[in-house]
Amino acid sequence: MKKFLDNDFLLNNDVAVKLYRDYAQNMPIIDYHCHLDPKEIAQNKKFETITEAWLGGDHYKWRLMRACGVEEKYITGSADDKDKFFKWAGIMPKLIGNPIYQWAHMELRKYFGYDGVLCPDTAQEVWDVCNSKLKSMGAQDFITESNVKVICTTDDPIDSLEYHDAIRQEDLGFQVLPTWRPDKILNIDSDGFSDYLTKLADVCQMDITDIDTLKKALKLRMNHFASMGCVISDHSLAFVMYQPADSATINDILNKKIQGDCLTDLEILQYKTSIMMFLAKEYYDRNWTMQLHYGVMRNNNSKMFDLVGVDGGFDCICDPAPLDSLAKFLDALSSDDTLPKTILYSLYGEDNTAIDTLIGCFQEGEALGKIQHGAAWWFNDNKDGIINHMKSLASQGVLGNFIGMLTDSRSFLSYTRHEYFRRILCNFLGEMVEQGEYPQDYKALGSIVQDICFGNANRYLGFNL
Repeated sequence: MKKFLDNDFLLNNDVAVKLYRDYAQNMPIIDYHCHLDPKEIAQNKKFETITEAWLGGDHYKWRLMRACGVEEKYITGSADDKDKFFKWAGIMPKLIGNPIYQWAHMELRKYFGYDGVLCPDTAQEVWDVCNSKLKSMGAQDFITESNVKVICTTDDPIDSLEYHDAIRQEDLGFQVLPTWRPDKILNIDSDGFSDYLTKLADVCQMDITDIDTLKKALKLRMNHFASMGCVISDHSLAFVMYQPADSATINDILNKKIQGDCLTDLEILQYKTSIMMFLAKEYYDRNWTMQLHYGVMRNNNSKMFDLVGVDGGFDCICDPAPLDSLAKFLDALSSDDTLPKTILYSLYGEDNTAIDTLIGCFQEGEALGKIQHGAAWWFNDNKDGIINHMKSLASQGVLGNFIGMLTDSRSFLSYTRHEYFRRILCNFLGEMVEQGEYPQDYKALGSIVQDICFGNANRYLGFNL
């Protein structure tokens, strides 16, 4: 019987152990999609307590606490930090099989040197150990200790990027680059769209009165993002739509919205398609990568949304997205020779094989794996989800071209997820070797491992580290 989180954690054969220790363990990290706050990085934020560092903004943990009957005041409410932490410690023994149990203990070991098990009996000890260590650690220390070389944050087009600029002035040993996330300008069906359009106009110091001036404003902001080193965009969508319309129609739809009139479902789809097509062509011209995240149904609990707000832990996986509209969208761009490097993520795990067959239709010589099936995302970044993703990608495409793991997190402690992923990757490859499905060729295997951990993302996104 193995000891909990021993040196061979998740490594169940000799090949896996060698691949992890010799090739994966010490590879740097490129975190090309996360939600860390650049202000906190620039100011090297210090955390007062482990509760602030660990539970603040972490809806993964919040969902589990609610499931265990913890009152909301101990989750997102006004309770004391220590009381919140003790409530979290109290539910930990119940979390068998949940990756958060393993992640939490990996974080305790890596960043705080605590080798015990968090439970009600050890809550005070862990509280003291972590809070003592936090006195000498800031946000930058977590990043450096994790061997992170590039972080791509998630940023709105109207963001000033002042903290990215401040970080650029320092020699921290890692880069922090913005990611273009234009969801608010796409969501014309949102109540806040008109107000956002006004803010965009103010930032650009121009009037936005039609689709042409809107596109001009977006180009200006993309130029600013590019000046700060941006190489990647991100879109959060219910599904990837494709409902084309001519420019006059799109202009009428935008004017209708500006005038405060209601839009039809068709008009909403036409507008979103037009903006997505425009943006994708801009990404191609700028050699930016386009990320498409879809398959999530958000804010399902209206009572709790009113209380907690967005990203409170009330989202879920939605039904399979219409793959035909995604295919038509990619095809329209490909036909115009303006299809950018693209990463597809579906939250619906059953989409894996469909995505892997679709991306094979649009691969080109511009990049290894120009169209990527992005890492197992959100509810799927557990052992089963990661393995299922890799099985599908390996069986339908080229696993060796995969650009690897991301954190998709707001926590500076989440970089242990890369270790978690790398151990699963090495075990997955090791099992194939052990079963005679691939030769025991460590030169080839080691290259695959190091490329997936670091090299592929480094080349794909053009960092040249």
